[in-house]
Amino acid sequence: MKVLFIGGTGKISSACTPLAVERGYEMYLLNRGQTDRPVPDGVTVLNGDIRDPKSVRAALADHKFDAVVNWIAYTADHIETDIELFRDRTDQYIFISSASAYQSPPVNLPVTESTPLDNPYWQYSIDKIACEERLMRAYREEKFPMTVVRPSHTYDKTMLPFQGGWTVVDRLRKGKKIIVHGDGSSLWVLTHHSDFAKGFVGLLGNNRAIGEAFQITSDELLTWNQIHEIVARAADAPEPQIVHVPSDLINAIDPGWGAGLLGDKANSMIFDNTKIKRVSPDFTCSISYERGAQEVIEWFDADPARQAVDTEFDKLTDRIIATYERAWEGL
Repeated sequence: MKVLFIGGTGKISSACTPLAVERGYEMYLLNRGQTDRPVPDGVTVLNGDIRDPKSVRAALADHKFDAVVNWIAYTADHIETDIELFRDRTDQYIFISSASAYQSPPVNLPVTESTPLDNPYWQYSIDKIACEERLMRAYREEKFPMTVVRPSHTYDKTMLPFQGGWTVVDRLRKGKKIIVHGDGSSLWVLTHHSDFAKGFVGLLGNNRAIGEAFQITSDELLTWNQIHEIVARAADAPEPQIVHVPSDLINAIDPGWGAGLLGDKANSMIFDNTKIKRVSPDFTCSISYERGAQEVIEWFDADPARQAVDTEFDKLTDRIIATYERAWEGL
């Protein structure tokens, strides 16, 4: 099977590319060659910029594919371009959407693929919904062979799960106060990219996936308090000094941070993965976040240059905590 990944070296796709090669797929990557991540042996790189259709047509030449996956499509305009580029070049087009596109907050749990797409809080999610709607119209009107995949907070060794990244770990190690939104009890799912890959690669060239959407997540449920505690243990930090701050207050002070909370992380999310397990039976998640967090901290500790502290976020954290604590003092 001949497969093209547009991108293919990002946090999620960097696990899918080598697994596809391992399973014998003829793999091509279309990108600008601007990545620090190694390209696996046996992969053909086509140099082109997906935002420049002319360069893509030149790079693709007369290639046709069994499956094309765009890892870096974010708006309906991007989808429009892809439909034009790949209408006659592939038997399957896979769009990487987001579980944040689901109804927020969800009326019913667990979330399934039939949960309504309705997230008015976060522009990223609004745009992903528009992409899905355009693809579904193309499928209905012209049988464009689309498949939608909705990941939820999929990570690799370079990624920490909270706003501020390493700055939060730095505060944990110094025994400083950290912010956890709400009361920290909302449930969340973190999926290691190598686990995600096992479900995803099973969709490539799979005719049971045409015209369908799939969520691919771990079944491990953690509260945000537990997530921060797990990271603290992995970092050999003192017990976290957690300050619980309402998401609405965080949003009022910093809308950039708040949008991702109100539109995603503030809500408990429990996913039913029956559909992907039925269509991609190799899918199983074996990496707990306890193990994954250890891998992440080891990666950061291996090179001090990776441990960049964002001084602005550090100050913002102190300011939000001070604002919240002053409100309590006034009661």
